Amino acid sequence: MSIKGLLFDKDGTLLDYYGTWMGVNRALAVRLAGEDEAAIEALMVRGGLEPGTGRIRAGTPLAAGTAWQIAECLAPDLRGAEFETLVEDYQRMFTEGARKAAVAVEGLKETLEVLSAGGYRLGIATTDSEQGVQASLGSFEVLGLFDFISGCDSGHGVKPDPGIVLAFCAAVGLEPAQVGVIGDNGHDLTMGRAAGAGLLIGVLTGTGEVGDLAPHAHQVIPSIAALPALLEAAA
Repeated sequence: MSIKGLLFDKDGTLLDYYGTWMGVNRALAVRLAGEDEAAIEALMVRGGLEPGTGRIRAGTPLAAGTAWQIAECLAPDLRGAEFETLVEDYQRMFTEGARKAAVAVEGLKETLEVLSAGGYRLGIATTDSEQGVQASLGSFEVLGLFDFISGCDSGHGVKPDPGIVLAFCAAVGLEPAQVGVIGDNGHDLTMGRAAGAGLLIGVLTGTGEVGDLAPHAHQVIPSIAALPALLEAAA
């Protein structure tokens, strides 16, 4: 089947991961450690920071987790109301941080407009909340191009659950084999494979490197800006 729908991860795929999230990542650690720099560093390393490089390891909570998963990683001993408060604080920090600091990948709007004009149905699958999607992408004038948005609170499961892809298919009237899944982490592509997606594309604008993505992807490209030409060549 030919590809007629494209389901995008958000952070690291539509948004530049490092430009958008590193300040927020530090704020998450400060929320627990105060101004103790050694403790802040230790928490960030626990969450996925690679010491000495400033990179976040692909697949770690800071790279790909929900607010709940990150809270569970950074504060595993918290329970009950304290834990719930931390998750709520983290989700608020993500939303407010993205509203202030979101950095689009180069050519975001132009690329999505080309794909939409080409007849592709477009969707977002993110571990952020739906409110976070609005906050982080709202200023780039691209939300109206999407037919489907699924966050961690949308009721379709959490990556790599294939339910998100299947919900996209149901929403736009396509079969999984007609859908391409695009993301910067292995769990994006594992989600697509589990659902039977017809095309799995890794991008290098997030935490995943070629070695992380290639085993799961049909192809790895520098960014979504290369997607229209790839799809045209494959048509």
